Amino acid sequence: MSRAARILVVDDDASVVEYLTEMLREDGHRAHGTVSALSALERISQEDFDLVIADVEMPEMRGVDLMARIHEHKPAQLVLLVTAFGSIDLAVKAVRAGACDFVTKPFRWEVLQVAVERALRERRMRREIVRLRSALREEHTGELVARSPSMRRVVEIATRAARTDSIVLVTGPSGVGKGSIARFIHERSSRHAGRFVQVNCAALPASLAEAELFGVRRGAFTDAREDRPGLFAQAQGGTLLLDEIGEMSLEVQAKLLQVIETRSARPIGGADETPLDVRLIAATNRSLEDAVAARTFREDLYYRLDVVRIDIPPLRERPDDLGALIDVLLDRACRRVGRTVLGIADDAMRWLLGHSWPGNVRELANLLERAIVLAEHDTVVLDDLVIRERPEAEDGFLERAARRGLPLVAVERAYLQAVLRVVGGNKSEAARRLGIDRRTLHRRLDGDDEDLGQD
Repeated sequence: MSRAARILVVDDDASVVEYLTEMLREDGHRAHGTVSALSALERISQEDFDLVIADVEMPEMRGVDLMARIHEHKPAQLVLLVTAFGSIDLAVKAVRAGACDFVTKPFRWEVLQVAVERALRERRMRREIVRLRSALREEHTGELVARSPSMRRVVEIATRAARTDSIVLVTGPSGVGKGSIARFIHERSSRHAGRFVQVNCAALPASLAEAELFGVRRGAFTDAREDRPGLFAQAQGGTLLLDEIGEMSLEVQAKLLQVIETRSARPIGGADETPLDVRLIAATNRSLEDAVAARTFREDLYYRLDVVRIDIPPLRERPDDLGALIDVLLDRACRRVGRTVLGIADDAMRWLLGHSWPGNVRELANLLERAIVLAEHDTVVLDDLVIRERPEAEDGFLERAARRGLPLVAVERAYLQAVLRVVGGNKSEAARRLGIDRRTLHRRLDGDDEDLGQD
């Protein structure tokens, strides 16, 4: 049984109020009753109740309207509706309007008792989520969750870097949060009042990159009808993030190197150098060392950029961060789409924790936002996460893998992940179905299996 709760029963039938309050008190709750919806509103405005049980059809005010009035002032108030005119459509509308549950007359006491217990468990869950989110705000800064040792080290280095104006090179796979780290550094630096300007070098056409970065003077070419400041000038006094800098052309790299060395830039068509006061952060998902060896990236520029280096590990390598990160991103997505979601069901959470997240934090954030949009209730369930996954055709998979020349380890890992999805991320069950132990499953998912020739 749930712990004793304060419950208000609202029904225009006095005998119903008397019966329900008596049964609730026998269950150990502090139950109060009224036959007037208006009286109920007055009491609720002056007192706190853990749960309100209201009849739908009342002469002064319908239960749904009463609930709406309550939620105007107490949006977190749990309201359970009871009616003799129940239907599936009415139940769905009531729940969508904000009811925590719905029971139809005539009902057995046991049915209402279960609904009350469920509602009170939900109230405790809401309080626990608020408590956990409050605690989480104390543990992380912004949206940077750092519970794992590797991410704690990342935040530590970023915090130290923020105290200086040194160039920072942020590395890590796509979607891992390199831009968030750059913004973290900017907001904690002496330049926080200046602009934070971000540009994706991979999206800049080579022919326009120099103009976008360094600016153009009027008349420099046919379409240059007026002076146009470059991104460096726009970031004056602030921070410029050059994202995916490994995609920058060699020609622009040479100009960038000159800008770093002279701390000034000459716009295209300009006669004079413009002094620059900009903090530079570069980010890449490529190995710049390999690019230097391949002669696609200037070695001298590489050493200019590699002053303070921050390597962000992929999400799969920091499982300690995943639970807290889910909570942070869930809260952000709720604000973005304007919906309230209390939490994630157990089977959905198991799936999230079992997924390998090849798209890293970006994939997780997008998936959670999609789930919130699709969710029909105030809890994300497994169907909300996987309903729109693109189905992979099973027939011919091995043939396609062979044509693409996939290595055995990749095929095996794809199968392991497929089994994990089928069992909702339950690794013990996946290992049982695969005929291996959990340790072997973990090792093969991480790509460390010696039998497959992995180092």
